[in-house]
Amino acid sequence: MPTLADRIIKLLEHNPGLTDREITDSLNGHSAPQQPVNQQSHSLKAKGIITRRNRSDGLIGNYLTTQATSQVFIPKVEPAHSSSNDNMSEDEVKRMLEKWLVSNGWQVRVAWGHQQGSDIEAHQGNKHWIIEVKGCGSRQAMRVNYFLGAIGELLQRMDKPEASYSLAFPDMQQFRGLWNRLPALAKNRTGISALFVDANGSVIQA
Repeated sequence: MPTLADRIIKLLEHNPGLTDREITDSLNGHSAPQQPVNQQSHSLKAKGIITRRNRSDGLIGNYLTTQATSQVFIPKVEPAHSSSNDNMSEDEVKRMLEKWLVSNGWQVRVAWGHQQGSDIEAHQGNKHWIIEVKGCGSRQAMRVNYFLGAIGELLQRMDKPEASYSLAFPDMQQFRGLWNRLPALAKNRTGISALFVDANGSVIQA
């Protein structure tokens, strides 16, 4: 079973610069304490596996060093962007997210198919999470439209100041690239995060 260090390294391979809080949210869920990740990040830094430096928004991000790929404890893993992810429909992404959220203690309402309203609304105590979901699409141009459309739809739903807001896509290189190119200022001002979902049910938050 992968250790916490292994999971952090795998996450940073595709999402360089995540803070300890963002790593914790992605690996363990929003309500999880970040101390274990913080301690492991400092340990990885001491081993020369990662560097920790200020991002453009002033927060401390974690970045893999060139030594990381040579460490013996890093497990060999299959690429995150497998062909099975290229066929995920919107409802399949919703189904995987529903399972993941429920397993992390959330109560979930899903708008299946063409039902009106937010695609996914989740509650956990006084926490409220609204997620806009898109499927893989069949062409690159379609995925760009899906990405931009999802942002627009989510912004129109941002009327609850206490809620968290996320976009969700199949874990595909194009969607990751589109998210990475979205300016950090836009992400920070809106507070929107992205969820990348693969066909095996794994969810990475960025």
